[in-house]
Order: sequence, then C-alpha cells, then structure tokens
Amino acid sequence: MDNDTLLYRIPDAELENYMCDTDEEDALVSSSPFRYHNISHDDMLNGNGLRVVLWMSGCSHKCPGCQNPETWDCNGGIPFTEWDKAEVYEQLSKDYIKGITFSGGDPLYVGNREAVHQLILEVRKLFPTKDVWLYTGYTLKQSERGFYFSDDCPWYGGEFPDQFTLPWLDQIDVIVDGHFDKDIRAKDLKEGADPHWRGSSNQRVIDIKETLKECKIIELGGV
Repeated sequence: MDNDTLLYRIPDAELENYMCDTDEEDALVSSSPFRYHNISHDDMLNGNGLRVVLWMSGCSHKCPGCQNPETWDCNGGIPFTEWDKAEVYEQLSKDYIKGITFSGGDPLYVGNREAVHQLILEVRKLFPTKDVWLYTGYTLKQSERGFYFSDDCPWYGGEFPDQFTLPWLDQIDVIVDGHFDKDIRAKDLKEGADPHWRGSSNQRVIDIKETLKECKIIELGGV
C-alpha cells in the first residue's frame, strides 16, 4: 500500500518523534500497557460487519476446549506499542470498517482492564462513529446495586468467584459474555446450530446501551 492510499498515518512533521534507536525502542516496549497476540483485519466473525480485532494476552478462565489456549498466559504474545496502535487506528479509519472488537485471551483479565479502558476512550474520541465489541469469559450480572461481572466457570477453583464492577461499561456497545463450554458446543453442532458470534450457546450477545437504558440485561436482537 502506498502512502497516498493510507487514510490514517503519522503526520510527516511528527515522523522524527517515532524514529528511535535501539534503546528507545526497548523503552517503548517496556512501557507497553499490555501484551497481545494478533491484530485481525477485515474480520467478519467477531461482531457485526467488517472489523479490526485485537487479540489480547491473559485469561484466568482456561476453558477446556478453548480455541485460543496460547492466549491464556499474560506474559505471552508481544508488547502492544504505539506502532501497533497506529495499525489499529489505520484500520478504524477505513469507511467500511464497522468498529473494533477486543478478544483474546480476555480483555477483562485483571491485568488488562485499565489499559483496555484507556484504549477505548481514545477510540471513542478519534472514531466516534465506530462501535466497540468486547468478548469476556466473565458473566455480566445485575444486583440492586447495579451491574457487575462474575467468574462463573464451573471449574473455578477459588473459594469465592472473581467479581468486579466496570465503571466504564457505558463505553462498550456489545459484550459477548460467559465461559466457553465445549459440551454445549458439541450439542449445538449436533443439533445443527452454530451460535452467531459465540463459541457455545450458553454465551450471550448483550446490547450494553439498551441494557443500561432499561436497567436489565438485554441481548442483541436477531442473534
């Protein structure tokens, strides 16, 4: 791709700020907010429309039969740097890209949450017409105090499940929640069902905007 076809690129006047020696490159890597495994372009399987997908490192659920077990290790993959962010933004600048999807791994893994929050805020500011999808093995629940996430994996080994609130929940458009269940997946396929945008039918595709508006969990229509 030549420079004239790029819809998002570092301004020429700022290029020298991105030209660094090995020590500076090492510093950028060491200051990376998280690690990731891949950035998918023109993805059609992880959300509505064509999307850019960021596959993050780190997941505590470790679902049996997971399609991406290599992403469990929070120290796996590679550091997410400013160059990687520029790649994501270049994709989002394309008119035909509907939005960004955060997957993994788990974007809500404890070591990822704040970095994901900051990246979503930047995306919202720079690309206000794009939507944000997020996949997580946590389950979104509701109490009289509001919405929260809980690790409801049947194989969870802790005395108490990992539970937390997400103050920036309103910055997300759609969340696909819940653990992947290989037995339910096998049953789905046996019955001729292939859950749209989900790995197994116990997972939900939740419309966050409607959920917050109606104060109850609302699944996305047509799924």
